[in-house]
Amino acid sequence: MAERATIGTYDATVVAEIDTNRRRIDDALASLCHRDLSSLDNCAPDVAAAIRYSLLGGGKRFRGILFLAAYRAAGGIADATDLAAAIEIVHAYSLVHDDLPCMDNDDLRRGRPTAHRVFGARTATVAGVTMVPLAARTAARAAATLPGANATRVVQELMSAAGAGGMIGGQMLDLEGEAKPLALAELELIHRGKTGALVSVAALLGGVAAGASEAAIGALAKYGADLGLAFQIADDVLDVTGTSEALGKTAGRDAALRKSTYPSLLGLEAAQRRAEALVADGCAALDRVGLLTPVLESIAHFVVRRSS
Repeated sequence: MAERATIGTYDATVVAEIDTNRRRIDDALASLCHRDLSSLDNCAPDVAAAIRYSLLGGGKRFRGILFLAAYRAAGGIADATDLAAAIEIVHAYSLVHDDLPCMDNDDLRRGRPTAHRVFGARTATVAGVTMVPLAARTAARAAATLPGANATRVVQELMSAAGAGGMIGGQMLDLEGEAKPLALAELELIHRGKTGALVSVAALLGGVAAGASEAAIGALAKYGADLGLAFQIADDVLDVTGTSEALGKTAGRDAALRKSTYPSLLGLEAAQRRAEALVADGCAALDRVGLLTPVLESIAHFVVRRSS
């Protein structure tokens, strides 16, 4: 599967931990679908099917894995996999809506037809909207089981990152910026919302769920924000250099939509250097507060070295 990218040449223990967490998140999402979509099966079976299709179709589970690594680094000891799954639900919802005909109008996601190509745009739209309260309910329920976690803050932070000040706001700016020349600062504003907000909150929530200090939470948020922007830069580079088969989504979409990108503004090599510098800054922020674990460092390097 294209999205099952390797972590690279890292310590075997680190790779094993990341792979284990990926499988646990997949299992948690499957259990959640079995448990929480039964009422939808009765009243809106197509919507329930579209949600299952979107949640269980594979993926790197990068944001959930990042959360779990941050949670452990911040001192968390309980099983927080369901909260990682909640973060992945928000991400999956954003992909469903991002691919819609009124948005990026894409045909391929995670190596399969996009949700609206399978179920129709109306059903895919409703499925995406339905996934938002599903994520909030899952997050609240999961956080309530974690010692030291502030469940109210967990839900507030997650929904804020998904809202107008985060993903949705970034998506709107992205749509408004199509076919327009953008300055680098404008491009970074878009992507710190559209891509970076959920990556940043995944790391931040690791600290919140573990009951960490505000200094630790702030460092994790900084690390996550830097990784989020680096992740988008890497996506822009791969859109130019990768293939649809390798990426699991349509290559060359940015050029087709006439979007400003990091390679178009900076050139490929300078864009890659910018991503590397962001990753280094994020890791340094964690190192200063003693939270830079081998897993978090490996995740950071994966962001800029991945091939999908």
